[in-house]
Amino acid sequence: MAKALSAGEEERRLVMARFWQSALGFWRGPGWAAAWSLTVALVAIVLAQIAVQYQVTVWNREFFDALERRDGSTVLSQCLVLLGLVAASVALGVASVAGRFATHIRWRRFLSRALLEHWFWNGRYYRLNLMRGDHDNPELRIADDARLATDAPIDFAVGLLSAAVGAATFVTVLWRVGGSIAVAGWTVPGYLVIAAVLYSGIATAAMMMVGRRFVAVAERKNAVEADFRYFAVRLRENGESIALLGGEAEEREALARRLERIGRAWWRLAGQHMRTTTVSQTNTLLAPTVPLLLCAPKYLSGTMSLGDVMQAATAFVAVQTAFNWLVDNYPRLADWKASAVRVGSLLRSLDVLEHAEAPGTVGQIVHGEGDGPALRLSDVSVTLDDGTSVVAETDFAIARGQRVLVVGESGSGKSTLLRAIAGLWPWGGGEVRRRRGASVFFMPQRPYLPIGSLKRVAAYPQAPDAVTDAAVRTALETAELGHLASRLDDEDDWDRILSGGEKQRIAFARMFLLRPDIVIMDEATSALDARMQDAMMRRLATGLPDSAVVSVGHRSELEQFHDRRLTLARHPDGAQLVRDEALARVRDTAGWLARRLSDPGARVFRRGRKTRAAS
Repeated sequence: MAKALSAGEEERRLVMARFWQSALGFWRGPGWAAAWSLTVALVAIVLAQIAVQYQVTVWNREFFDALERRDGSTVLSQCLVLLGLVAASVALGVASVAGRFATHIRWRRFLSRALLEHWFWNGRYYRLNLMRGDHDNPELRIADDARLATDAPIDFAVGLLSAAVGAATFVTVLWRVGGSIAVAGWTVPGYLVIAAVLYSGIATAAMMMVGRRFVAVAERKNAVEADFRYFAVRLRENGESIALLGGEAEEREALARRLERIGRAWWRLAGQHMRTTTVSQTNTLLAPTVPLLLCAPKYLSGTMSLGDVMQAATAFVAVQTAFNWLVDNYPRLADWKASAVRVGSLLRSLDVLEHAEAPGTVGQIVHGEGDGPALRLSDVSVTLDDGTSVVAETDFAIARGQRVLVVGESGSGKSTLLRAIAGLWPWGGGEVRRRRGASVFFMPQRPYLPIGSLKRVAAYPQAPDAVTDAAVRTALETAELGHLASRLDDEDDWDRILSGGEKQRIAFARMFLLRPDIVIMDEATSALDARMQDAMMRRLATGLPDSAVVSVGHRSELEQFHDRRLTLARHPDGAQLVRDEALARVRDTAGWLARRLSDPGARVFRRGRKTRAAS
């Protein structure tokens, strides 16, 4: 148990170290000048605030001494002094808020950009889903936890600096004003300072004792909240399927279970807050009273004036506030640490992926370019991140213009092999080499449609301005989406509007625009009817005759559009390539010729190609 706890603590320490390694880059990176300027400004503001606070203690002494003497002119002049102190305090408070917000905004932007760059690099946002570890809901960690992780430290740093400088300043005031006191024949020097230190130590120890589980409870609360948000987003994205299947009751029950977890997590957090509130509320009530009780004997004996008592009381509160900084900030500190741990855990997982991508790393599929066939796999094996074999060593080559169909029973690793070829799956061995300069286009079963205009949707992943409207319209017509050609500038939720078949034809339109050298298709025609599948595959064959095609599909009709068929079969040591067969592509049959002549989309595509060639 102790070893497990020690391992957990060590992992937490490494996670926090990784968070700070990335976060502190704000003061070391390109924007270091602005970061340090804001830091220096905040330090100057804190020092000025302490100076004003010190002058307030002096004002207390002067004002109450004047009251004790019944000196009306001094009371009036001190009222004017108070107005100046109030104005200075307000101005510094506003400047402090502006400085903290400016620092937080810049720091959060820096950390979020670093996280996004790390997350997006080389498809890690996809690969992260394939490995185990503490990195669930990365988008929420970037959006929410990065915000919390960069907000609180600024307040903590300002608060700690203020507490340290304030403690040093007002301990001097307490020592000078309080002096010594005789107790049972013993003289105790600086007794107010000793009392302030003892009082703060007791309060801090009590807070740490009652709040020792605060961090773990806050982490659990953040985790279940993120899980609930993810589930709700997933429910919205798959609303059509759920509605068609009548799954509302099951989804409602699943959401209710997650709400119950949230409720239990919040009750545990409420219990922690109630315990810490007991300490903080007791401290709030006793702190102003304790110095008055300690000063009362000297005041009653006439060795301390009323002004001295009030100055000592104000200084005592300032000292105990500085010493009790942890008491006042423990709940927020726990919440911040929970968010920092979630960000650090995400960074650690991304580091694991980065290590797996490094050249020469054991257990990595090597990708390269060279002369020869369009695509060659040399002893390529695919594994999980823990080394479990998915596809055993596979070796084959695909020439330019050749079309290969990969078949096999469900779960035999076909789609995983395609992702390894595309470079999305890093774990395994062997080498994937494509012809030098060859471009690759991947067509998944569910194409991604970004938010924006239809032109952006059709041109993706190119920028909309990278292609002309005429080229996009031609591609849409070739993909049997001519009815949308007049809506290129319409911005809408196209992922919701278009049917599954239309989305897959959008992917074909993108391919016709990009004209890649290698096309990888993973069930890319599964939502098309037989006639539309036939039309799209034939236009691919005629429009991109030199492109190599690797596709996965279960329909037997696809065989007529391919030259070879590779068959994968399950095996305890990973799926194996058991057959590599030649297929006879249908070319000159009367039926194909009739369809070819009656296919207006193909004529549009050929005309578009001739026009581009002429230009």
